[in-house]
Amino acid sequence: MEKIIKLNSDQEAISLYGSLDERLRFAEEKFKVKISARNHRLVISGTKENVKSAVEFFMLELERIRGENHPQSGANHEGPEHLEARGREKHHEKSAISFFHKGKLIKAKSGNQESYLRAMERYDLVIAIGPAGTGKTYLAMARAIDALKKKKVSRIILTRPAVEAGESLGFLPGDLYAKINPYLRPLYDALYDMVDFDEASRHLQRGLIEVAPLAYMRGRTLNDSFVILDEGQNCTHEQMKMFLTRLGFSSRAVVTGDITQIDLPSGKRSGLVEIQNILNQVEGIKFCYLDEKDVIRHKLVQDVIKAYEKHERR
Repeated sequence: MEKIIKLNSDQEAISLYGSLDERLRFAEEKFKVKISARNHRLVISGTKENVKSAVEFFMLELERIRGENHPQSGANHEGPEHLEARGREKHHEKSAISFFHKGKLIKAKSGNQESYLRAMERYDLVIAIGPAGTGKTYLAMARAIDALKKKKVSRIILTRPAVEAGESLGFLPGDLYAKINPYLRPLYDALYDMVDFDEASRHLQRGLIEVAPLAYMRGRTLNDSFVILDEGQNCTHEQMKMFLTRLGFSSRAVVTGDITQIDLPSGKRSGLVEIQNILNQVEGIKFCYLDEKDVIRHKLVQDVIKAYEKHERR
């Protein structure tokens, strides 16, 4: 069976197909169909049920895309204040940054997250500070993978300090990789959520993506890279300075952290807390702050954060 979907313009086709035709590849894999695109025509072939499911998927996407580009009928009957509000909403939808990774549309879900994504687009060094679940690392990973796919950088480097979260793990068996891997697991989780396991493994083997503890950054110069330092609140003053001075030519860095969850030993200064005063006047660096309103995990996470903030203010 074969079905044809006709598109109205090049822009509509670009929006529907996604970056590097990712949405087409996703639909082929998900619905087990064959898709060809030429001259504003999308040809979908396969079994009847599979083609029907794929067509429904693309028609829903088209409805969303066309809805963003055309005002709803009857809007001219609304009052000025409603038109102004609708205009702001439409502007936000059109200007919103989004990525399409592993068949998922990833985009900001709050104004602070949108500002964070734009900062990563415009600044070479972005520092994101906020509580757990606000998308600090996830959105940085989405931006990094997009930059690698579009060849804006030649590699992604993911790092975090190996600090125990308030408990002594004692002796860990195994080689060095086995010992440090548990600390790096959250970075792998975010990576595999956006890149197929086999593709991620190839990138890791070829060095296009590197995951390493912060201590491994000393003495290096990171050129043509997108570097993410996660859990920055657990960097000491010296570690933070070391990391920030690794940045080389044509590179960008994002530092993420939650200054309410510092696991450093008593008496150790958090480098993330300090740089807010040290670097706040440096041109080319952008600080982004997120709060409980930006939490995208279970609703209870927002309530937990609020409860702890209230308790700590007493």
